[in-house]
Amino acid sequence: MSSIAGKGKARGKAAASSKAQSRSSKAGLQFPVGRLSRFLKSAKYAERVGAGAPVYMAAVLEYLAAEVLELAGNAAKDNHKTRIVPRYILLAIRNDEELNRLMGNCTIADGGVLPNINPLLLPSKGKGAKEGPEASQDV
Repeated sequence: MSSIAGKGKARGKAAASSKAQSRSSKAGLQFPVGRLSRFLKSAKYAERVGAGAPVYMAAVLEYLAAEVLELAGNAAKDNHKTRIVPRYILLAIRNDEELNRLMGNCTIADGGVLPNINPLLLPSKGKGAKEGPEASQDV
């Protein structure tokens, strides 16, 4: 007469909701947690890899990618373009202080360089143009 709850297989709606769920979706991430876990294990950085390490790593990588893509999209929009090309990625990274410090040693293929002209090379403004080094050149 008395039924024991919690015994046996789940039936009905509970069985349908117990579908396999990836670790990325559990963490609410787009980056693949399982793949990063596999890479960490196969690269032998340590004998054992904790369960939280690949999740944390995926979250950090996803944040950095989103940050770079947002800034590169803004750079593309400033140049009235809709496509992000390596040039805009370079401009985004080099114009952001923290990203530039993080990726200071990186070379981005087809990125070019930041536009920069030394102020001494620009034509001087004003009347006193002959007061400069030309006066000392007379011999």
